[in-house]
Amino acid sequence: MKTFPKKTHLTRDNIWLKEPEDHDFPAAQDYLELLFQPDEVEKMVEKLKAAPTIIKKSKDILRASKLTLLPETNIHVKENLKKVEKNKKLSPILLVRGQNELIIADGYHRLCSSYYLTEDLEVPCRLI
Repeated sequence: MKTFPKKTHLTRDNIWLKEPEDHDFPAAQDYLELLFQPDEVEKMVEKLKAAPTIIKKSKDILRASKLTLLPETNIHVKENLKKVEKNKKLSPILLVRGQNELIIADGYHRLCSSYYLTEDLEVPCRLI
């Protein structure tokens, strides 16, 4: 099992970027187009771009999404954990409120990685 920095050293500011990266929005659009009509998705992505970055706990985001936690052995989860070990910051997560569950439009692997660091980690996200 990997060892990570002590939980006391894990803070929102040393793990997360303050703003999403440009490539996160097209990734969110690709995913959301599987669930919604393209014209509706364009509006959602514009709202995500304009939304303020807010803070939520990783355990609450995961629970609201009703998704299962990916294993620590997942290639993308491992890559994100390695980034954190190398002091490279992760991009905030893009979220959309669904009817009865939260949709993680972009950042599922990053969320799972943060959960392995500590489930109480504060996660910057955009929520519409």
